Amino acid sequence: MKKTFILNGLLMLTFWCNAQTSNNDLKNVRKVIEASNEIYADLANKNDGSILTRYTDDACLFPPNASPLCGGEQIASFFKNGPKVHVKFIIQNLYGDPRTSVTEESYYEMTDLEGKKLDDGKVIVIWKNTKEGWKMHRDMFSSNHLAK
Repeated sequence: MKKTFILNGLLMLTFWCNAQTSNNDLKNVRKVIEASNEIYADLANKNDGSILTRYTDDACLFPPNASPLCGGEQIASFFKNGPKVHVKFIIQNLYGDPRTSVTEESYYEMTDLEGKKLDDGKVIVIWKNTKEGWKMHRDMFSSNHLAK
């Protein structure tokens, strides 16, 4: 009985310590993702492929009303010669393992360069921790409005 009590106490302490570390680690990952989201549209607007620095080599983009686009070449083709926009992302939820991968649920608002609202919608991104840092591995988004 005494061994069981001690073992249960140690297990509870382990889970509590892990939860504390994970919460702080998740906050740090959130800061990295927010910083990446801040420059996302700027990289896409450059039209030079620099947007690919935000994605893993085997990433997939799931745009609305289109087939999935996987790999750098297909993702770059999606952004090539696209409209110049500003995008603001507002993270609603972030969960997962802050050592390996996390899922971001966000809302977005897109404006033209003069600030006129073009669209708003939602985003789900699976982020992967790579040798080069946190990168988007799966990126899915859709408008809150009917397709035109």
